[in-house]
Amino acid sequence: METGDLVTLDITGVAHGGVFVAREPGGRVVFVSDAIPGERVTARITEVKKSFARAETLEVETASPDRVPHIWPGAGDDQPGGADLGHIALPRQRELKAQVLREAFAKFAGLEIDVPVVGPEAVLGDGHPDAVATADGLRYRTRISLHVDHDGRIGPFAARSHRVVDVEDYPLATPEIAEVALALRSAPEGRIDLVQPADGGIRTIRRPARKPSRGRGPRAPREPREEPEVVIETAAGRDFRVDAGGFWQVHRAAAEVLSSAVRGALGPLESDAWNLDLYGGVGLFAAALGELAEGARLTTVEASERASVHAEANLADFGAEALDLRVEHFLTQLSHQASLFDREMLTRGVALLDPPRSGAGRQVVETLADLGPSRIAYVACDPVALARDIGTFRRVGYELSSLSAFDLFPHSHHVEALAILTR
Repeated sequence: METGDLVTLDITGVAHGGVFVAREPGGRVVFVSDAIPGERVTARITEVKKSFARAETLEVETASPDRVPHIWPGAGDDQPGGADLGHIALPRQRELKAQVLREAFAKFAGLEIDVPVVGPEAVLGDGHPDAVATADGLRYRTRISLHVDHDGRIGPFAARSHRVVDVEDYPLATPEIAEVALALRSAPEGRIDLVQPADGGIRTIRRPARKPSRGRGPRAPREPREEPEVVIETAAGRDFRVDAGGFWQVHRAAAEVLSSAVRGALGPLESDAWNLDLYGGVGLFAAALGELAEGARLTTVEASERASVHAEANLADFGAEALDLRVEHFLTQLSHQASLFDREMLTRGVALLDPPRSGAGRQVVETLADLGPSRIAYVACDPVALARDIGTFRRVGYELSSLSAFDLFPHSHHVEALAILTR
């Protein structure tokens, strides 16, 4: 088998990352894009490694009943990226995401789980406006990034490439963002972010590519940076200040769904405890902890200075401490400096983690476990990273008490999950 070969493959499973599993006659695993378990496809080999290969579907010989027209109006090499499950009916997408989650927990956490992946309506109710507006998994993104190539072409990258392609619609974006995106005509090479906060207006944030350094010599003076625009987002009846270009949940219902899920999973908390919100952003989950534990000590930790400034303002009514620190540095300092009284308060409290896609990692998990919070609430956007960290938590004295999963990135392989662990 060599790159460029055409092969006929029977698709037998799904793998993490939006690809599907087949085996070539010699037994080597082949990860295939744009397929569905149960299909037979003709595929082109795109990469060959010692123990596996990658391929892209060219023709579907036996189609799954769950195959639907792709949500993007492109095809072949011009198919935009960011919707690797866009050819699959939404209920089947969620079944496949649940399977990936189940297999990740079996492999990395040593646990057998069977958790459905549900849409926003399962948390917010069928009548919630955002649940109604996104019931088909479309028009949910309140933030998109477009790319501008050296010829000035504006659009998404083609799937599995860094080549900008023209599109006639942006089906995952809100209608207002899609309208603005299609109207863009010129920009310097780089990126354009479109953001629609709670007030409904569209912010256009241009991010030109950095010019390469010309070597030694006097540097041109830097232009003064403009202060980022601050916008207001809302969730669970609260307003949150956030930079227009800063992090906020992408799905229009995600902040409400996840905040509600955290509240429901934890229930009332002790008032004489110390609760931690790690990777806290502008304070979305810290606000949930503050409302669940009136009068308790509350600390939120975030490496972004701007986000920490906003968190302090957003959580002022709780008297929360908002620290601009990397989580691993904060936990190490706390482990070395916490008094016996501090440690006692921590053991009665909850620690909530919302780490980046790569997960919290062994150092953070072990240091946090050593501090001994009564429960851990872990919000994750990557099932393998979550399962790996859950496995580490289990080895240092915590067990999984509940797990929920939410489809907040429909038509992509991403899935959000909330795990509660008990000491």
